[in-house]
Amino acid sequence: MATMMKTDLETTAKELVAEGKGILAADESDGTIKKRFDSIGVESTEENRRAYRELLFTTEGIEDYISGVILFDETIRQSASDGTPFPKLLAERGVIPGIKVDKGAKPLAGAEGETVTEGLDGLRERLEEYRELGARFTKWRAVISIGEGIPSDYCIWVNAHALARYAALSQEAGLVPIVEPEVLMDGDHTIDESYRVTDRTLQALFTELFDQRVQREGLLLKTNMVLSGYDCSDQADDDTVAELTIKCLENTVPAAVPGVVFLSGGMADEDATARLNVMNQRGPHPWELSFSYGRALQAPALKAWGGDPSKMEEAQKAFYRRAKFNGAARFGSYAPEWEQAEVA
Repeated sequence: MATMMKTDLETTAKELVAEGKGILAADESDGTIKKRFDSIGVESTEENRRAYRELLFTTEGIEDYISGVILFDETIRQSASDGTPFPKLLAERGVIPGIKVDKGAKPLAGAEGETVTEGLDGLRERLEEYRELGARFTKWRAVISIGEGIPSDYCIWVNAHALARYAALSQEAGLVPIVEPEVLMDGDHTIDESYRVTDRTLQALFTELFDQRVQREGLLLKTNMVLSGYDCSDQADDDTVAELTIKCLENTVPAAVPGVVFLSGGMADEDATARLNVMNQRGPHPWELSFSYGRALQAPALKAWGGDPSKMEEAQKAFYRRAKFNGAARFGSYAPEWEQAEVA
């Protein structure tokens, strides 16, 4: 890899985990955004999706807390109501545009109940197009489920291999890869089981990344926090979540990686913020601990908007508030009592 490209990748990766900032995941698939719109009684049309994303991207002051936005294929091709393409609109505000490039999790052959993420075919050409459209980073998500007899080593390693192939191609194209192995918290497993599976998954991932010559300084890890299964009767407190998550990362993630951006999964908005806050209070760490939240950043804004253009300002205030809270959690200075305050 050329020295200049390596330097560019490192610079972009560090910008994405700049102090006090994190990433907005606005890369919901057609099916996922439809579910979110269904919850507020709004039809999932292309125009409604465009208008909602514009609401988020044009929120005043959001660049103080949001370093980058992960876009969906449809969204990176859309424009604001004044005709400005979304990637250009974001870049002009100092927010880095990114793009989800995987084709989703599909059933893994010979492994009932497990999946592998597809999308490697034609990826090199798609990456070139996305770069021309303005993307500076990419994301690929693998899904690991915990259940009776799963995950298998087969599932963990085949997904790690695909993540590393994607990452190598992204760096070749001059784009920072965000590698996302998500261990799902659906189920009644304990936090200790979550730790074990997350540890195995990250060990496999970084082995493959090394073997496939991916520059660790020019990538980010997006992963789950180590949590109790959502149906587990013994729910770990925030301190335990922080302790085990940090321990797991220290055991698996090279210090050369600029940052870890957590996914929110099924966590409540407040929990996602509070747990990130506790982890940063326990710093400093070898890497920046940041966020790449979708629903946990958007939910209050989506509810406030409800598809009504007259509610745009109210929705933007809700989005800004959530982003500000997570920005504070980056410093470990978030206070849970802020959630009850009308103005923060």
